[in-house]
Amino acid sequence: MQLKTNTQLPFGILGLIAPFFLWGTAMVAMKGVIPNTTPLFMAGFRLLPAGILVLIAASIMKRPQPKGWAAWLWIGLFALVDGALFQGFLAEGLVRISAGLGSVMIDSQPLAVALLSGLLFGEIIGLWGSVGLGIGILGISLIGLPDSWIISLLHGDALTLNFSLQGLFEHGQWLMLLAALSMALGTVMIRYVSQYADPVTATGWHMVLGGLPLFALSGMWESQQWVNIDLGGWVALGYSTIFGSAIAYGLFFYFASSGNLTSLSSLTFLTPIFALFFGKLFLSEVLTPIQWIGVSLTLVSIYLINQRQEIAHRLQSIMNQGGTTPDSISPLSETPRLKAGA
Repeated sequence: MQLKTNTQLPFGILGLIAPFFLWGTAMVAMKGVIPNTTPLFMAGFRLLPAGILVLIAASIMKRPQPKGWAAWLWIGLFALVDGALFQGFLAEGLVRISAGLGSVMIDSQPLAVALLSGLLFGEIIGLWGSVGLGIGILGISLIGLPDSWIISLLHGDALTLNFSLQGLFEHGQWLMLLAALSMALGTVMIRYVSQYADPVTATGWHMVLGGLPLFALSGMWESQQWVNIDLGGWVALGYSTIFGSAIAYGLFFYFASSGNLTSLSSLTFLTPIFALFFGKLFLSEVLTPIQWIGVSLTLVSIYLINQRQEIAHRLQSIMNQGGTTPDSISPLSETPRLKAGA
């Protein structure tokens, strides 16, 4: 199915895109703070205060609180995987890796979401969705991978490429891959969480519970967490917490609790585009021609994934008019509508 939003929502499609815009800009905000703080403290600061804000908003909205051991068990697992592990791996990885390459690693998670959603919920991605995912991975690779790697690959310089790949996991890339896997698992887990608890309230509690161990570990292993943070740094941290966590997480898991996970997750490809744009605007970062190609491919991938059913229907109609039997493509256009708890 295509990703559909409730037209009565105050933000409409803008609300759907907002989490990825906020995550991308939050990456830029965090980039300038990292040298003046510690990773686990920054990860905890992004979660715990944001979770409290989400819970306050949920209370004002009169959203129900979790009830029963099953609800709290799923929220606890959700907090561990998508809260503590994801933010911890992300923050530790950002210390060791460039923002562009880190974004590539994080935004590889739609592939894992597509596979897990197919296995657990029967979501059918079909031919055009598969093509879109492949193009998306290629696009974010062109955006974030070093140009020298891509040029070496195109020229068949295996020796140079192999030498570059030898240091791939020495600079935090593996941490980013673990963060991407944690985010993918969290995206899938919200379906189970929403069977037992309100998704907005559960999101707030998972951020609170996920932030506590990060602060605890920061207290044990880190020092001078906030001594060197200036006013601008606190503003950046505040933006990352309020907009990049509280609002972004609340919107994302609200949609993920009932929408098509593959379609929603595919919009994650927008995150590096926003990060690159605002990185250029505020940090004077420049896009290379290869990165511009990657941006274009990423936009194409989002269109293919979210319009895959419509594309299949149009092709089926054309083949019917031409007298061709569409049996080979009709299953690709049959994607079941999924509901929370499906």
